[in-house]
Amino acid sequence: MRSAGTRHTASQVHPQTRRFSGIRAQVRRVKFGAGLRALAFTFAALVLGALPARAALQIDITQGNVDPLPIAIPGFLGASDEDRRLGSDIASVIAANLDRSGLFRPLPKSSFIEKISDVNVQPRFGDWRIINAQALVTGRSTIESDGRLKVEFRLWDVYAEQQMTGFQFFTTPDNWRRVAHIISDAVYERLTGEEGYFDTRIVYVSESGPKNRRVKRLAIMDQDGHNPRMLTNGSSIVLTPRFSPSNQEITYLSYAGNNPRVYLLDLETGQQEVVGDFPGMTFSPRFSPDGQKIVMSLQRGGNSNIYEMDLRTRVTQRLTNTAAIDTGPSYAPDGDRIAFESDRGGSQQIYVMNADGSNAHRISFGDGRYATPVWSPRGDLIAFTKLHKGRFLIGVMRPDGTGERILTEGFHNEAPTWSPNGRVLMFFRESRGEQGGPSLWSVDLTGYNERPVSTPTFASDPAWSPRLR
Repeated sequence: MRSAGTRHTASQVHPQTRRFSGIRAQVRRVKFGAGLRALAFTFAALVLGALPARAALQIDITQGNVDPLPIAIPGFLGASDEDRRLGSDIASVIAANLDRSGLFRPLPKSSFIEKISDVNVQPRFGDWRIINAQALVTGRSTIESDGRLKVEFRLWDVYAEQQMTGFQFFTTPDNWRRVAHIISDAVYERLTGEEGYFDTRIVYVSESGPKNRRVKRLAIMDQDGHNPRMLTNGSSIVLTPRFSPSNQEITYLSYAGNNPRVYLLDLETGQQEVVGDFPGMTFSPRFSPDGQKIVMSLQRGGNSNIYEMDLRTRVTQRLTNTAAIDTGPSYAPDGDRIAFESDRGGSQQIYVMNADGSNAHRISFGDGRYATPVWSPRGDLIAFTKLHKGRFLIGVMRPDGTGERILTEGFHNEAPTWSPNGRVLMFFRESRGEQGGPSLWSVDLTGYNERPVSTPTFASDPAWSPRLR
């Protein structure tokens, strides 16, 4: 953590405020003695560039083991009991998000000395320094006369005694949890300098029933496990769901009528379509970074090779041509390369090739077998599953195969998926025994912050969405 003087720069003001997914955002900057000045931004400007250039307080997350920053998050104020209830719930979600990141340590409310009574008045910073709070989040929630929920918050640097940022949101009351995730992202970004990942969703395979007769349905939820809902009815097995970069579409494999097909599902309309009928087996469909193509493994003539399909023309191009099993393809974030797994060298290993199929070369050379390569959104790492001496390990390596690190291991760990900022992985872990089943877990790049992710049923094959828009 670093502490230095704060330097504020002028921010570009967008001429209009727009709505995104039912939420309208406004940015407010406070100058005491000069009154309150409200600046309206589009949500995109709010996230991407409307904040001051440098914080007085900042977490250095380039180190391997980060000491969590103590942060105080009192319940948001409100005029009525309902306002205060919503405010308390919003503050609790923010605290839970930041705590799960492993970078923050929300302080217990019982330790607070000052009782915040007005978000427009500077806190008594000395009271917060006594309990070792280095950052403070204050806020207020109000149900307006027209029925809208208004939420405002401020992030304070306790030691520099300055406001670091402050936003205001208008939405429907049932959208309060989404607002809490957006505020969590704003706090995370302001204090770490990196994009947050809390306003995201997870699509996964929900599993229920006896182990030998599992019903597998496509399901979706918020990244913290809340708001789960089923997307398919369980009449056919579903596997390997993956998000489009647009957030709005999911590609997945379904065994409808015992015939494996790749489907596209529009999350907003619920419309589903078959990408194509392919002879033989189809595996692991995944979108290209621009959302215009999918890459997958098709089994033809006894061989399994990597194919790419243009979703606009539905033209399929073969990228590998071997007698081996090539599967599990994943694009680099720039779309120029593809990582995949293959046994062409005699054992299951990770390879990287150009997006046109040229220059395929092996990058995994450690002990054991490697599978499920997934390129980080940052482009700097490839996550993988490794089987060694009967144990399943989740790890990362650089795209050239160097710097391999194991983050977690267990009886059966598989299917890593990246948070959109490339700092956290989610995967599923299978438990032993007839009554056991898969569950979702997350682990950060340090390997120290491993957490279970709550789901109402057994769960496998998670896929993390991009940030919502």
